[in-house]
Amino acid sequence: MNDMYTHDRAVVLGASMAGLLAARVLSETFREVIVIERDELPTGSAHRRGVPQGRHIHGLMGRGQQILDELFPGFGADLVARGAPALDQSGDARLYLGGHRLQQASGGSTVISASRPLIESYVRERIRQLSGVELVDRHDAVGFTTAHGRVTGVEVIGRADGSAAETIAADLVVDATGRGSRTPRWLAALGYPLPAVDRISADIAYTTVVLRLRHDALGHDRAIIAPPAPGQTRGGGLAEIENGCHILTLMGILGDRPPATVNDILDYAKSLPVPDIYESVYDAEPMTDPVRIRFPSSERHRYEQLARYPDRLIVLGDALCSFNPIYGQGMSVAAMEALALREALAGGRIPSARQVMRALATAVDVPWQLAAGGDLAFDGVAGKRTTTVRLANAYIRRLHAAAVEDGRLTVAFMRVAGLVDPPTALFRPAIAARAFRQHRGMPSSKSRSTA
Repeated sequence: MNDMYTHDRAVVLGASMAGLLAARVLSETFREVIVIERDELPTGSAHRRGVPQGRHIHGLMGRGQQILDELFPGFGADLVARGAPALDQSGDARLYLGGHRLQQASGGSTVISASRPLIESYVRERIRQLSGVELVDRHDAVGFTTAHGRVTGVEVIGRADGSAAETIAADLVVDATGRGSRTPRWLAALGYPLPAVDRISADIAYTTVVLRLRHDALGHDRAIIAPPAPGQTRGGGLAEIENGCHILTLMGILGDRPPATVNDILDYAKSLPVPDIYESVYDAEPMTDPVRIRFPSSERHRYEQLARYPDRLIVLGDALCSFNPIYGQGMSVAAMEALALREALAGGRIPSARQVMRALATAVDVPWQLAAGGDLAFDGVAGKRTTTVRLANAYIRRLHAAAVEDGRLTVAFMRVAGLVDPPTALFRPAIAARAFRQHRGMPSSKSRSTA
């Protein structure tokens, strides 16, 4: 941490993962960082109302794991000490992608398989230990204050009866309030144009339950990932998490709705294109009631394209770009955005907000392209399929088919999916040559590679 601070106060709206990570990097250059959160923040790893997706399966991708270990030294080891398993994402998970079972192989990125509340509560603990950072819960932000083309603070009001609005002055305001962000509405009221929104509607629905499985239910594996694939609207994920439990999330795309009762969940699991998940959970003990969520569309707000935009206002996290949760990118992209914000402030001055928003747009470009391309592989998803998207999806189908027998391709693909390597890594000559080798077919669901 710096001994000398170059700025006085930053205000972060939202104690989401994106907001917490933004507060972490802002604490390096601001004397005071205030995080405003509308929910009551739990002291432990309890679910929070403002994170409806928090009860469902989460994946901290390889790149997110790396960044969190950098921002909070000891992060991974500490979560393992709290009972969360560390998984090799290409060796410990049984992966069914594009209708193929990929050959497992060690050597991919290590990821922490934990519930969202455990990860978030740990990060909150570390944030509370930072000098000059204050978490203020049960307060709503109701608008910005502005002067001379810049945001000068926020108006907030406590959620307790009789609370009066107050203004918190700030040198920088960060909106990390998620998909329900009111920044577009507040900017419109101030006479600014609305950002364009890129939207891809895949109409995803989830049902999740935490289970206790028999000890040999997954064999040597620690997760089964079988998302929907073109021609298959149903999928699921089963992963080991903390406290000796497993989390089961069943997914439906394009209007296919997983049920909400335990018995019906088992029937839905039995209907999946691969039998592995049902065979692992049919006799499991439910530890929670099933919960459901619907995710209509991925959305990207193009603030970086606005010709007029107030200075000293930054938008990030799901308020900037929210992805189809099937791809598990959210927390990792929030971490990447935090690094982009840190780099923008590294020169000791606050750059223009438009400059920062362009840097954040660059940070989300690749994750958005990966998620959008994956969604557009489904014929029923509306959207523009450029020649690049069509060729890329055709190549990925070929790579998945070849990865049935080639664990090196599995490792290469999962490093890209985990945002560790750029997509161009999959087009390197050595990988492309392996992708176009003839394969003999999909191994049985019970086989496991030792590659």
